[in-house]
Amino acid sequence: MIAIVDYDTGNLRSVENALKKLGAEYIVTSDEAVIRSADHVLLPGVGEAASAMQNLRDRGLDKVIPTLTQPVLGICIGVQIMTRCSEEGNAECLGIFDTEVRMFRQEEPKIKIPEMGWNTITDLSSPLFKGIAEGAFVYYVHSYAPAPCEMAIAKTTYGSQTFSAALQKGNFYGTQFHPEKSGPVGEAILRNFLEL
Repeated sequence: MIAIVDYDTGNLRSVENALKKLGAEYIVTSDEAVIRSADHVLLPGVGEAASAMQNLRDRGLDKVIPTLTQPVLGICIGVQIMTRCSEEGNAECLGIFDTEVRMFRQEEPKIKIPEMGWNTITDLSSPLFKGIAEGAFVYYVHSYAPAPCEMAIAKTTYGSQTFSAALQKGNFYGTQFHPEKSGPVGEAILRNFLEL
């Protein structure tokens, strides 16, 4: 059973649809006991980091998530709040990944912020990307991203700025992109996660 953590950050429907397509059993929950007993945990999210962290704190889940021992996958805001801190709302986050989330800097020629659409992932180095080709395209919607760090298992460059497209530390994984919106590539990444 997969627990999808519900902390009022939206985007649950597309994650549910992706899991249904894979034939996976899941439950949407904010119940600590259910989350702890799940085989896999998904921490999705769309929104703003400081608000997302407050929603986790309100449910007591800020103390739960970092202590989980099964595979955990944060998506978009989910991976951002698993870092040490975020420039968005000056948020103190869960501290699982020892890096910070930064806003894209405007540059010349100007880039569109937020980045919205398809971009490539490179330097793939995790079982999460088994069977995924270097330079595969995934779908992004974001203005902030985790800074490059040694926990990066994939990178993306937008304009001249390179960021951590995915992170891993032990049983914790995170993707800045949306695998549930990334077509066959994203479906394969989710399947790989469920096989961990």
